[in-house]
Amino acid sequence: MKLNDMAVRKAKPEAKSYKMADGGGMYLEVMPTGSKYWRFKYRFGGKEKRLAFGVYPDVSLSLARSRRDDARKLLANEVDPGVVKQQSKRAHKESAANSFEAIAREWFAKFSPQWAPSHAEKTIRRLENNVFPWIGSESAATITPPQLLAVIRRTESRGALDTAHRVKQNCGQVFRYAVATGRAERDPSQDLKDAIPYTITNHFASITDPEQVGELLRAIQGFRGTFVVQCALTLAPMLFVRPGELRRAQWKDIDFDKAEWRYFVSKTKTEQTVPLATQALAVLRDLYALTGDRRYVFPGRDPKNPMSDAAVNAALRRMGYDTKTEITGHGFRAMARTILAEELHQKPEVIEHQLAHKVPDALGSAYNRTKFLKERRAMMQTWADYLDGLRGGIESPVP
Repeated sequence: MKLNDMAVRKAKPEAKSYKMADGGGMYLEVMPTGSKYWRFKYRFGGKEKRLAFGVYPDVSLSLARSRRDDARKLLANEVDPGVVKQQSKRAHKESAANSFEAIAREWFAKFSPQWAPSHAEKTIRRLENNVFPWIGSESAATITPPQLLAVIRRTESRGALDTAHRVKQNCGQVFRYAVATGRAERDPSQDLKDAIPYTITNHFASITDPEQVGELLRAIQGFRGTFVVQCALTLAPMLFVRPGELRRAQWKDIDFDKAEWRYFVSKTKTEQTVPLATQALAVLRDLYALTGDRRYVFPGRDPKNPMSDAAVNAALRRMGYDTKTEITGHGFRAMARTILAEELHQKPEVIEHQLAHKVPDALGSAYNRTKFLKERRAMMQTWADYLDGLRGGIESPVP
């Protein structure tokens, strides 16, 4: 007799597994654990074989019968349904491995260790929030330019134009990786070159007029916040390193005898040497009396951690400066670069090396921390002397 829904539902487990036949080679196998499996027994090529149709109740009686009928049709055409199922599984597995999301995560895992942690985090979140939900499961080889554009338009429609461009850029990197690894024929983002409006680049706010710089330096001198933050503010224009590098400075990297600060630049994956002018050494020696027994030069409220990444900008705002339009912690780099070149006539390559930018020389050699070190040491002292003059109100100080 054929099975019915009630009989299947009420089948109870026993000490050993048992079978309940439904006819046509299909039966329900009830396990001692209470699990119920649909099976199909058939012969092909003179051998007895079995095929699994799923687990009840996820696979209902009617669905199991439908799968049995499909299998019997294949057998009638001299096709092994077990082989067909294996091929289908393999194709599904290959499709999943070739999906845009799978390739993107593989690309990310391969290259992200070379990036700054913050950049890596932003990149994967950008893909997870703006791309994967819509085309993540699609095969990278079949995604068309219009499909990709539709995804980017979603981001653009929120007014996040800069993010939309970055989404396009990241997708292009993933597609090119897919092409390189043989899982796509081309990069569809190349067809979207002019499909998205261009963004207006907003550089970090900075002050480059010497007279205004002098006013800023006097404001820093009169800052009434904590001594740690005041020291960071004083050193920020003098050393013009990236804000994150300054706040994470460690005492073990400061060499008072050599008047140097050496550290690893996470952004460019290079080592950097900052020659310390006499003024910078004086500030650090004063601060050492307070924080020298700790790991970080500028510890935060929790002495085990560095100062907050918002501390310098917050201090600038307390002094009355707009960090969006006037000056920001990162803006001290543009300040130094501009004035060192235009007012102090320093060599561009010396400035760029002190900014820890990767600048290959004529022979194409990579940046190294000791390049132009003698010139940079002189430049940093000249710069510190110049800032002293501006702070003192001298319009065109001569170091």
